[in-house]
Amino acid sequence: MRILWVKVDGLWPLDSGGRLRSFHIIAELARRHRVTVVTAHGPQDDPGGLAAPLAACERVISLPYAAPRHGSARFARALVRSWLSPLPVHIRKWRSPAVRTQVTRLLRAEPFDLCVADFLITTPNVPLEGPVATVLFAHNVEHMIWKRLSRAESRPWRRALLELEWRKMRRYEARTCTRLPLTVAVSEADRSVLAAQAPRARIRAVPTGVDTAYYTPNGSREQSGALVFTGAMDWFPNEDGIAHFVEVVFPRIRAAAPEASLTVVGRNPGPRVQRLAAVPGVRITGTVNDVRPYVARGAVYVVPLRVGGGTRLKIFEALAMGKAVVSTSVGAEGLPLAPGTHFVQADDPAQFADAVVALLGDPARRRALGGAGRSLVEQRYSWSHVAREFEARCEEVIPHAR
Repeated sequence: MRILWVKVDGLWPLDSGGRLRSFHIIAELARRHRVTVVTAHGPQDDPGGLAAPLAACERVISLPYAAPRHGSARFARALVRSWLSPLPVHIRKWRSPAVRTQVTRLLRAEPFDLCVADFLITTPNVPLEGPVATVLFAHNVEHMIWKRLSRAESRPWRRALLELEWRKMRRYEARTCTRLPLTVAVSEADRSVLAAQAPRARIRAVPTGVDTAYYTPNGSREQSGALVFTGAMDWFPNEDGIAHFVEVVFPRIRAAAPEASLTVVGRNPGPRVQRLAAVPGVRITGTVNDVRPYVARGAVYVVPLRVGGGTRLKIFEALAMGKAVVSTSVGAEGLPLAPGTHFVQADDPAQFADAVVALLGDPARRRALGGAGRSLVEQRYSWSHVAREFEARCEEVIPHAR
């Protein structure tokens, strides 16, 4: 196949779950197919970092584009324009004329078999109808993220705005899935939700993967009482989850286990997360080159998410390193994990704290959970396996689209 892969919010550095998932699937596909990548980079990103890791691709074209940041004049303009149109503001702010022009030029000039719109936010930058089949790679059910944000919001005026946004997002998401010949979801749970909203759409699921050679137990000694969380801290569900954890759950843990500490590892922590460093026992690292040493030192890996969508690669990475994980049901959503066997599930703050304290005092239980998780991802969820499934779904739709 000749594949044009478009991802408007960047591929490098590999510091988020979405980037990692896209990068590994692209790299695997490029071993067997002719892949051209069109992406974008912000002012702080180094687009040259993609050249060597994606050397098997025919071309990697990265164009400068940064979406309006919340609170900026550009964001305010996008928000006002969104109110006057059916387009959600989160979709509108990712419209890049340079990316769309480049994509249109390539599709007119070359005989591609397939165009992949990576994430829903990319779809305004690709043709949804035409001679080339366009596939939506839906890492999340986007409207569910915004719906959960509205439910978690305590300020009435913000809740009203989020309510409007998630309803617009639901309509846009369903309409887009219906217009395209194929949508690829990242779990059966996501596929079911999307199919319920767009019953005439063709939606298939592929699993999430993990690099089991990179994420592996390395023999490092755990630090007593050490909790760890990793994730992009400029993604609101991560910020919300860890702030709620520190404010509500962590004091309960420290009351029962005074030696407990928490390390939050991830890029671009905003003021809300940075302020958490003032809480005794909490460390905020910011961007790091390698999360593995921090995960290795942790006795328990926590995923206290309250909102979100898709599947969390962070859990697979922790399990691949043999770590005991405590997660909310939202945090583990869509992953083929058995609570009590591969991780401990807890949603209530007191429940979550009790689960963490119990694991801190039970090394054998931690080893059993970590061992079961490592075995699961090692046997079934390598990136090569995931990419083969993605490839098969795409090959099915090409003759149908034509």
